[in-house]
Amino acid sequence: MGSFGSVYKGVLEDGGAIIAIKVFNLVRRGAYKSFTAECEALKNIRHRNLVKVLSVRSGSDYSSNDFKALIYEFMVNGSLEESLHPAGTNGEINDRQRSLTFYQRLNIAIDVAMALEYLHHHCHTPTVHCDLKPSNVLLGDDMIGHVGDFGLAKFLPIVCA
Repeated sequence: MGSFGSVYKGVLEDGGAIIAIKVFNLVRRGAYKSFTAECEALKNIRHRNLVKVLSVRSGSDYSSNDFKALIYEFMVNGSLEESLHPAGTNGEINDRQRSLTFYQRLNIAIDVAMALEYLHHHCHTPTVHCDLKPSNVLLGDDMIGHVGDFGLAKFLPIVCA
């Protein structure tokens, strides 16, 4: 994730579903605003090419510090950035990572375009992502692109002509 926290892989007790847990580092300046923006953006939007939020957690940790987290559907193929630049830390190719074919790249670009078209033209409140980059495009097991990380999203006023 970026400067506002970390993402962890988890398993739900009921059924064993794999999830991604985005825990916000609330000590970092802007983390509360990022959490609020992401919740606001994702509360009323549903699209095949957007990350699916399963739950939101807000409360206190074991030391009575504020705790905020978002729980997402896990994307088994990681981010587009990892697929575009598949070198490991030592320069070797990770087994999980692979080069994308031209058609996979084209389909992912179409997936991202469909998500943006939905956000800009079909949401109740038009939404601008403001942080679209390969690390914020996640790939499911079917290599379908899902736009994520709405921490910098902006909501546009509806202008009636």
